[in-house]
Amino acid sequence: MLKLKNILFAFAILVSLFVSAQEQKEGEKEKGYQFTPIKEIPVTSVKDQYRSGTCWSFSGVGLLEAELLRLGKPEVDLSEMFIVYHAYSDKAVKYVRLHGNLSFSAGGAFHDVTNVIRKYGIVPEEVYTGLNYGEEKHVHGELDRVLLENVKAVVENPNKKISTVWQESLNNTLDNYFGELPEKFNYKGKEYTPHSYASEFIGLNMDDYVEISSYTHHPFYSKFIIEVPDNWSWDEVYNVPVNELEEIIDNAINTGFTVAWAADVSEKGFSTSQKGVAVVPVIDKANMTDAEISKWEKQKEKEKNEELYRLSKPGMEKVITQEIRQIDFDNHQTTDDHGMLIVGTAKDQVGNLYYKVKNSWGDYNDFGGYFYASKPYVKYKTMSVMLHKDAIPKNIRKKLNL
Repeated sequence: MLKLKNILFAFAILVSLFVSAQEQKEGEKEKGYQFTPIKEIPVTSVKDQYRSGTCWSFSGVGLLEAELLRLGKPEVDLSEMFIVYHAYSDKAVKYVRLHGNLSFSAGGAFHDVTNVIRKYGIVPEEVYTGLNYGEEKHVHGELDRVLLENVKAVVENPNKKISTVWQESLNNTLDNYFGELPEKFNYKGKEYTPHSYASEFIGLNMDDYVEISSYTHHPFYSKFIIEVPDNWSWDEVYNVPVNELEEIIDNAINTGFTVAWAADVSEKGFSTSQKGVAVVPVIDKANMTDAEISKWEKQKEKEKNEELYRLSKPGMEKVITQEIRQIDFDNHQTTDDHGMLIVGTAKDQVGNLYYKVKNSWGDYNDFGGYFYASKPYVKYKTMSVMLHKDAIPKNIRKKLNL
């Protein structure tokens, strides 16, 4: 009888351990962010800008590649470095004309992509990789510095007169690093120039792509030159209230259009490498006093919700207003850091909505190079977006005279 009791006792312990392990597994499932797709738009593969400041080219090109898929055309891989070469060359001309009073760096904007294609055409990636300097991936630190010193020397030269060959010298540097630009090439059995490839094979009208922003220091439903250093070409964006900016993005995704997204990614809630999310937590512990932290910690324990304000699982986020956006833009808390591509929507395990974002950092996280930005984050930290004008709701297009 005693042996039977021991056996039953041991069995009870085993059952208890099994149940505990199952509960632990279930608890682990509840942790972290779990996303369920709502809308996913076909796009080309994730690319890797690696150690270069050319996100604007990768995301702008990614937008156009997705547009070709939307229109039922063959998938293509377009050359980002063809765009970068021409943008750098044109930027140098403007820098010299302005006596050096212009930002001259690797940074750029989505309109640099459409401007280059409109002016110079485009080529496939296989025709022009831009890797002519002994690297397998894009490493531009040396190139960026060499080009900057080149244009600075032209502006500061002691001759008091600009030579007639300085731009040829700069373009020779670009040739050495990226490779000489192709005048003609064969693609899928046909000969093209960059212009004919853009018009005949790609066939997109660059004038169909517009940029939208939302700030109160300019009138709504007008165009203005967005005041960020990377807007070296001084192109204009359309200005709308932030609720309409959100409406534009949502309408685009819901109707099958991707959205090139320029945003601030220096926030504490931007944790795409670890968690694959970008959020705006409702409480920023770093800005609280010791007394507030103590009170907050007690409240957390009382509510048994320790994870609420951390990135370990979904929690409350700030309510974003037009005023908050403007304050952070004006005080340089929102800066033009990174260009990406919004390609869909999803929800987390508690029903919060997110945008699915294609990045250009290769396959660097658990989501294969994609991440999820909450609606508050996008509403808060969007500098501007680029999209096809047909993706804008008709009532807003009318206000913008599009």
